[in-house]
This record gives sequence, C-alpha cells and structure tokens, in this order.
Amino acid sequence: MSGAGFGGFVRRAHDAGRLVVQPRMGMSSPQRMRAGLLATRDADATTVGTLTLDSYTRVGDLESAQLAVLEGADLNGYPLVSHETATTRRVLDRIHGPGFPVQVRHGSAAPQHIFRALSSVGLDASEGGPVSYCLPYGRVPLRESVAHWTESCELLAALRRTGAEPHLETFGGCLLGQLCPPGLLVAVSVLEALFFRRHGIRSISVSYAQQTNRRQDSEAVAALRSLCARFLPDTEWHVVVYAYMGLFPETDYGARRLLAQAAELAVESGAERLIVKTVAESRRIPSVAENVAALEFAAAVAARTEPDPLEGAGTETYAEAYALVDGVLNLDDDLGTALLKAFAEGRLDVPYCLHPDNAGLSRSYIAEDGRLRWSDVGKMPLSGITQPRPAHAVTSTELLDSLSFVRRSFDRDAPAQAGDSPGPAPRGA
Repeated sequence: MSGAGFGGFVRRAHDAGRLVVQPRMGMSSPQRMRAGLLATRDADATTVGTLTLDSYTRVGDLESAQLAVLEGADLNGYPLVSHETATTRRVLDRIHGPGFPVQVRHGSAAPQHIFRALSSVGLDASEGGPVSYCLPYGRVPLRESVAHWTESCELLAALRRTGAEPHLETFGGCLLGQLCPPGLLVAVSVLEALFFRRHGIRSISVSYAQQTNRRQDSEAVAALRSLCARFLPDTEWHVVVYAYMGLFPETDYGARRLLAQAAELAVESGAERLIVKTVAESRRIPSVAENVAALEFAAAVAARTEPDPLEGAGTETYAEAYALVDGVLNLDDDLGTALLKAFAEGRLDVPYCLHPDNAGLSRSYIAEDGRLRWSDVGKMPLSGITQPRPAHAVTSTELLDSLSFVRRSFDRDAPAQAGDSPGPAPRGA
C-alpha cells in the first residue's frame, strides 16, 4: 500500500504513536490563510492543514464568490475556485508538502469545480460524500448529488496517473452532527467509503462525530474499524474523529472538557486523526490563535492517553450498522443506484432531516444513560436488532432540550473562573 500523500502521512504518524490533529480553518484573505496554515504547521502537535471553503463556493455561486474576491470582502472561508491559481500556489508555497499535507473542506453536493481547482494548485485531499454533503445541507436532489460525486471521485482518482495518491474523507459519520444514533452514522460512513473505492479512490478516511455517551462512541469507532477491515481490505484507510458537532459548551472549562474527551476517544479507540473545536465555538468563528491552542491542548491530552480499543463486533451499534450496510449493498450492484433505492424505500432514513429525498419516518432520543437510541426506525431493516421506545410525537421543547444536552452537561460544573482553567481530561460524561 502506498505511503504517499495525506493518507500516508497520517499512517506514519499513527505508527509512531502520534494522533494527528486538524483544525477546521478557512479565511478569504490569501495572506491570512497562509498565516493560518503556517501557525497550524508550527503548532506543538502533529498536524495537517485545512483550507475550508466559503459558502458561495460550496453552493456553486461562483459569481458572488468572484465579486467578493474583487471587492476584498470578507467571506466565511477560502474561495479556492475564485482566487487565481498563482495566488493559491503562493499561499501553499513551502508549506504544503510531504511533511505537512493540506486538505480542502467544502460541503458541496456538486464539487467538480472544487476538485478541478484543488488539483490545479497541487492539492489532492478533500472530503464529503454523495449522501452526507447532500441531505443535511440543502435541497439538491440525491440523484444529482450521486451523479456529481461519481464524476468528482473520478476526477480526483485521475491524479493517480501523475504519481499522487489522492485522498477522500467521508463525512457520513457526521450526518446532521447530532441526534443520529451511531449505527446509522457508521453505516453511511462505510457506504460512502465504498462509493469512493468503487470510483477509483484508494486512500480513504472514515469519519465519526463524538455524540452524547462516551461508551457508545467507543463502540461506534470499534464497529467502524471492524466494518472497514471487512469491506475495504485492499484500501488504505484510517478513522477520523470529530469533536462534538452540535451546540458546544459556552464556558471555556466545558469546551476543554468536551475536547479532552474527544481526544481520549480518538486515542483509546485507535483512531488516527481528530478534528478539533475551540473554546470560542459557541460564540464566534475562532481565531488562528484559538485554533492553535485547541490543537496543542488536544495533542497534550492524546499524549497522556493509552490505546484501549473495544472489540468491534458484538455490540448493538455494530449489528445496526452491518444490517444497514448489507441491506443497501443487496439492493443493486451499482452502489449509487443502491443508495438512491435505499433512501427512496426508507431503508436509510436520517432522523429530523427535512431533505425531500429522506423518508423522515425515523426518530431518536437521548436515553437516561446518555445513549442515543431509536424511538422509531421507520422502514429501516433493524427489526430484532434494536428495541425502539414506543413512538410518540416529539415536542419542540423536547427537541431543543436534546439539542442542548451536551452543552448543559459539560457546562454544569464549570468554576466561576473557568477561563483560567485548562479543564481536566474527564473519564466519563
């Protein structure tokens, strides 16, 4: 298996006993973007860089992105497609390379223009997926997203002819960020990885977002690793854990506690990479300094944590994920067609997702022990695997209460001077 590129860098770091930590960073100014990459590279941690793109580029509104570049307007990310190729090459000059790979993060259901642009500046790593960058983010039909991602994977895979080893990360393990039982997150992450593999990508990372119960998260990462070993035996792959994607704690103390648990989860479960969040997440877009502080804090927690992976199979999460993956694969030999059938028939169904191509029959809740569980599985093939709570209409109050569960839990014991405390690395939530 190739040791080149983004995936090879992460693999070498893991083999040396180091967790790779990564920010979600993107600024519209080339000067500020370069400064952010330099600060990330020079942090006291094993890091990879990020170019997070702006919202205009994500939805394909390139006219507005170009106008913003011409006017020097501040955007919420780096407009890769609209900056001149030479400009972005200067941003990356003597920064991006074998010792510091850079990944483009975007959120687009139609990323062909993004993949062409990143290839033109010498980059070869990105993320997303036909399901995960379609259902939560807008109303692009799933059929169109599958077609766009088929073309995009093949565009990226073509870089292998140049000697590169292009890398794609699934976003499937982060669907809606919250209130999605881990069995479904793991299944979609695996299915998107298989989609990438079938369209020519040989270096893949599979995502999982930290949820509401530490033990359940450990079981989920174990299930994800077992399923990847089963379904991707001829592929270079690694696991990336995301610090909690929902409402982040409002206190510095609570934010650090939650990030510490994410770092511990990553190391203990055998994951190779962690996407961090900062103490500023609940208030505003983090500064470069706040991102660096989060990277170094997470790396310090990781360095004092020992791997302690769980057995992958034998849990309810594994059984759910396997049933969902197997059910989709049996629908059609073409995985894109199978995914379309699965959502059309409700065999995959994301709770609380309002996209027109999502059945919207499934519902979930946070149990008293903090685990995410199904209250209604809809038409998903989970009969006999999970025991849903008798369905009832979820009120807006209950939903809001669930959405703020993690924030409340981690802010609850914050001391009065929380900003002065780095926060402990707690053993449970």
